[in-house]
Amino acid sequence: MTPLFATIAFFFLQSDADAGAPPVVNNGSAILEMLRNSGPVALAVLGILVFASIWSWAIILGKWSNFRRASAQSRRFLRAFRKATRLQEIATVSEQFKPSPLVGVFDEVYETYKRQTGGSGAPRNITALERSAQTASNESVTAMESRLTWLATIGSISPFVGLFGTVMGIVDAFHGLGQAGTATLRAVAPGVAEALITTAAGLLVAVPAVVAYNQFTARCRDFAARNDDFARELLNSMEEVSLRPGQDPVEREAARGLHQ
Repeated sequence: MTPLFATIAFFFLQSDADAGAPPVVNNGSAILEMLRNSGPVALAVLGILVFASIWSWAIILGKWSNFRRASAQSRRFLRAFRKATRLQEIATVSEQFKPSPLVGVFDEVYETYKRQTGGSGAPRNITALERSAQTASNESVTAMESRLTWLATIGSISPFVGLFGTVMGIVDAFHGLGQAGTATLRAVAPGVAEALITTAAGLLVAVPAVVAYNQFTARCRDFAARNDDFARELLNSMEEVSLRPGQDPVEREAARGLHQ
């Protein structure tokens, strides 16, 4: 690409030397003027980039809202869990905190616990509870990661789509030189304008998508770690101390706290 731009720069200098003072350009309408002068290939590239930008921003705004709700509801659910005296109490109100991925972990573990014990007493198979917690945690994180690959894809290919428009703009510039027969600024300006517009558009689409993808991926890892911590806390409350017949694990933990 460097020799091509160097060649066009030479034509610019040659044109300035031959044509005298350049015409006055209205900066306010320069972009619109370049768009009007763009060819069908450049317009198609810009259309693709506009669609990719709209789609990426829809994902970004949707994920930002979902993650914000999940964080707020996770904090509320943890407070409710630590204040409760029975698992049944938490199961009754868990639907109120549904956006939190912790709710899915709790519900899955509690359902497995009820199948083992009927809802009271010591769990008979703690390994099965651990598997249930891990499965629920993986499912919740997978749901939170949905559509993030689109951001990665848009961030990766948008510069190349813009580069394609750049290459075609350079081709159009040289075609204009061949048709004009002289190295003038008027002959190469439309092709160079297409190259500049599509390159800038590709970068404008790619940068927000890449930044959002990295941020959301980090948030997903954070949620996965919180799920694991909560699962350990929940399982520990069921496993550490022997239960009286018919006693709820959380009720047992509350009683231990009063005696310490």
